[in-house]
Amino acid sequence: MKTNTYAGIPKELGKLENAKIVLIPVPYDGTSTWQKGADKGPEAFLNASENMELYDIETETEVYKQGVYLADSVTENSSPETMVTAVHDITKKFIKKNKFVTIFGGEHSISIGTIRAFNECYNNLTVLQLDAHADLRKEYEGSSYNHACAVYEASQTMNLIQVGIRSMDSVETTVMDREKTYFAHEMVNDDSWMDTSIDQMTENVFITIDLDVFDPSIMPSTGTPEPGGLLWYETLEYLKQVFKEKNVVGFDIVELCPNKGDKSSDFLAAKLYYKMLSYKFQENEIEDDFDNHYEVTLKNNTKKFNEDDEY
Repeated sequence: MKTNTYAGIPKELGKLENAKIVLIPVPYDGTSTWQKGADKGPEAFLNASENMELYDIETETEVYKQGVYLADSVTENSSPETMVTAVHDITKKFIKKNKFVTIFGGEHSISIGTIRAFNECYNNLTVLQLDAHADLRKEYEGSSYNHACAVYEASQTMNLIQVGIRSMDSVETTVMDREKTYFAHEMVNDDSWMDTSIDQMTENVFITIDLDVFDPSIMPSTGTPEPGGLLWYETLEYLKQVFKEKNVVGFDIVELCPNKGDKSSDFLAAKLYYKMLSYKFQENEIEDDFDNHYEVTLKNNTKKFNEDDEY
């Protein structure tokens, strides 16, 4: 799957030493329970990205010039737990290299590893989840590393805000923080949900986006499409506001399940990823250094990780 560079950008801008941004593909689909194919998502996303205009009209920027390093795909799939460990390790490695780290799945279980890595590197982290499903089961089908458990750990150890939810099991209501959950059917009649949810965030925010948060009318190619989802411009308006008001430290996008008869979903995923980068870097000049502020110390002045760790 490894292409020469992300979106066909010049090779110099795709070198790790020149890139402020890292993109990690994770083609994993080991625990999905309905439609299979999320393991093909990263390849479809990358192919669509190569056919995308790289000038962003809204921000009047060309964010690819900040440099985007396309990392080797994480291919560990011997078990969900070993996959999560592999994703955690590679994510943390690039955070420590002072890069803006992004991940493209794969199914949502990969986010257990990405969120865990960011939580170890940032104090007082908010996880913003855009998703049709709550994903709050402690375990599912005998595993705590199932896609249905994607943000359970975050709900227990971090400030979790859930947006767009419209499908869940009753057991998840016992875990969910109702004050920080924004159900799709309520958002339709509530103009304040964007501001209210952002007010609940801490300064550092990690975003995890399951593409089934979008309405199937614009994103049919997911493993578990749910009617009544978000639309394009309201989602961009929200993300733009989050990036403006908070320090977004990284993000992942998951659950693209490509369909040969529908390339529009692949392209939406590609545009979404590029728009998020554009919002993150729109105030940064190309020559400016990037600092992801990951060296956060705890109250007892001990680091969240050992600087001598082998990464």
